[in-house]
Order: sequence, then structure tokens, then C-alpha cells
Amino acid sequence: MKFEYSAGAFVYRNKDGKRQYLFLKSEEGWLGIPKGHIEKGETAEQAAMREIREESGLEVALDKFFRDKFSYWFVFNNEKIHKDLTVFLAKLEGKPKVTISEEHAGFKWLTYDQSMKQLKYRNLKGILKRVDDYINRQERMEGLNLEYAELPNRTDGWDLSKTLVPGEGPLDAEVVLLGQAPGRNEDIQRRPFIGVSGRLLDQMIQVAGLKRDRVYILSTVQFFPPENRAPTDEEIEWCRPFLMRQIKMIKPKIVVLLGSVASKEMLGIANVMSEHGKVAEKEGITYLVTIHPAAAIRMKKFTPLLEDDFRKLRDLIQGKKERKTPA
Repeated sequence: MKFEYSAGAFVYRNKDGKRQYLFLKSEEGWLGIPKGHIEKGETAEQAAMREIREESGLEVALDKFFRDKFSYWFVFNNEKIHKDLTVFLAKLEGKPKVTISEEHAGFKWLTYDQSMKQLKYRNLKGILKRVDDYINRQERMEGLNLEYAELPNRTDGWDLSKTLVPGEGPLDAEVVLLGQAPGRNEDIQRRPFIGVSGRLLDQMIQVAGLKRDRVYILSTVQFFPPENRAPTDEEIEWCRPFLMRQIKMIKPKIVVLLGSVASKEMLGIANVMSEHGKVAEKEGITYLVTIHPAAAIRMKKFTPLLEDDFRKLRDLIQGKKERKTPA
């Protein structure tokens, strides 16, 4: 059997209040997304963008966090071929003109319901369902963050920064990393864990066998506390409804609690040093307690403990995969 590796993308736009997906029509009449072989020296992302450009004439940027994959096989010239297709997502802005390549007979912009009726292949329908759900979550999260950003203007006695530092990562992430609050660098750049603590956290993510762009990173309080102090109980209470709605929206399997503020908020654990490495189940989510990376930076002896906890995270992930895979 021959193996091939391809990449493509669902390109979508919003027109007249409706979400529409771009599909290319083959000479045989079936509909598909822009896709093609990953050439030597290309990443899957580069291949997907090239195929979109070559097959539709569109220049788009891929969503930073969405990706999916499926496999299928077919027979060509009496040879069975197994293909792995990595799928990305791209939103089309403005009104650029679609210019199809010679290998296609036309194109269609279809709504989700229209697509599900006209698409032939079950795998493509399955990924479209996940794509549409992802965009819905994305839009809800954007709305939630706009509401969250207004909290300082609606709260008496507010002493935190008035700049929201939103969470970051794929909205269908299986793992959420929950910290305390943004630091000064995060407040300026509006991204979580980008300073010294963030670099150590990136290393720990690798220890767990993950990549940063495959986990969702959140803070218990998403506004910078002055002088980098810990948020007060009252400030945590103000932010709690938004945090809970974010976690509910992401639907993670595992939440890693980074430090005492996150551990106390989610599990009532105040002494992280005596409880780090603890695993607890609550409302269908597995929680793992660990030390905050900032504490490991201040005291190097904590770094091996942090590494041990992230190895435990790796084992938890593997255990969930094994339970999911039928014998």
C-alpha cells in the first residue's frame, strides 16, 4: 500500500448574516475543500495555504489553533493508496474574487445545512461538523471576553489593571492550564504566560508530550494585579463567573492547576506544596495540582517537582487515550 500526506482547509466567510463555506467542484461533480500533497520541505500549514492560493486564487491566513486530521484510502491505477489529510480553518475577510484552477469545474459557497446535504463523503461531513462547532465556540468566546473586559467599569473598588488578558489556545483543547493572574509583560502584550514563567511552562508542556498551541492557557483572574501581588478573594469572586463559563465552553478533559490560587479556586486546596501531584475528579473533569512556574523560578529545587507533575500529566493523557481506543 502506498502512503500519501496532504493538507487542506475549510475556507469560510460571513455574508448577509450567514456563514458560508467554500467548496470546489470536480469534473465528476463531487464537492471538496482546497487540498493537495504536502511537498518536500513544506509544513502542513504551508501546503494548505499554497493549495488554497493555487486552487481558489485566495490569500488567507490560517486559524492559529484549529487543526484536525482524518485518513482514508482509495484505489488508483490498481494500487491501494492510504492518505492522511490534515485540515485547517481560514476565515475570508473582504470580498476577494474566487479564481479556480483548471483541475476544477466550478465552486460553491454553501451554508452548513446546504453543505451537509450536498457533500458526498462522510469523513468530510464529520470534520465540517467539528469546524462549525469550533467557529460557534469562537464567536461565543469572543462575546464572553468582550463582556469580561467591561467588568472593571462595572465594579466598585476595582484595583486591578483594566486590560483583559484573554485565554489562548484551541477552543476544543483537551488540556487547560490554569494559572493565577497575568504579570506585567502579559498585561502589556495581552497574552498569558509569555515572560520568564511562560518559558518554563513551555518546557513543562514539552515534558508532557504536548505543544503550546494544543493546550488552552487561562488565568483565574485575567487582569494584572498591581505590584504583581496575588489577587484578593473578592477579586477572584468578581472574575469567577467568567472563568467557569470559559471552562464550560472549552470542555477540557484535564485541567492543570498552576499554584495555590488556581488550586484553591477549583478544589479548595491552599497548600500546594503538600498536595502537588494530586489528581482529583470533579464534574467530569480531571484536575492535576502542581506548583506555579514562577515558584520554580524563585526556588530551583521546585523545578524537578514541577517536571514530575507534568510527567504525570503525560501519563494521564496517555491513559485517557488508551481507554478511548477499543481493544
